[in-house]
Amino acid sequence: MIVATKDEFSVVGEATQGLEAVEMVKQLNPDVVIIDIQMPVLDGVEATRRITALPNPPKVLVLTTFERDDYLHKALRAGASGFLLKNSPRERLLDALSIVASGDSLVDPAMTRRLINAMGTRLPMNSDVALKALTDREEEVLRLIAKGFSNAEIAEALFIGESTVKTHVSSILVKLNLRDRVQAVVFAYEHGVTTPGK
Repeated sequence: MIVATKDEFSVVGEATQGLEAVEMVKQLNPDVVIIDIQMPVLDGVEATRRITALPNPPKVLVLTTFERDDYLHKALRAGASGFLLKNSPRERLLDALSIVASGDSLVDPAMTRRLINAMGTRLPMNSDVALKALTDREEEVLRLIAKGFSNAEIAEALFIGESTVKTHVSSILVKLNLRDRVQAVVFAYEHGVTTPGK
């Protein structure tokens, strides 16, 4: 009902359980899927994993009533582009849909700090071949992405053009085999590129 109130969106299907959602995505080819973490037959995490593994997959926005870190981590690793709590205001849900549909990523503000803290203390810097493939400048950019900087803010901080930042971001995502900025944040904290407060 909320989604249908905004002209730019149209609801093309509704599923009552995870396996049905996966099958409907195959048939309907939606741009964005809103999925619940807890569903019968196939939970939202596994459904997300299967949906994002499809050819030309839609973006997935995960909703949950539970402020559980493990749900957040699992959903992001499964390929979700957004994670939002169900008690979020109507406007935030609609904004999240627009953000995810445009190819960007979003994590509920109530969960962001916990994500950073958890990821920041999990693993030390390792010797991943992928990480070593980054240039010093790309690693600087990745560190600022992990701090939540926009492209414009990164450009200002590093005294480079915004178009140059976009080029670095694209290169980082390709070299690390990441889908979007949310995955880049998770990667940066898990691999010790940065830690909370640094």
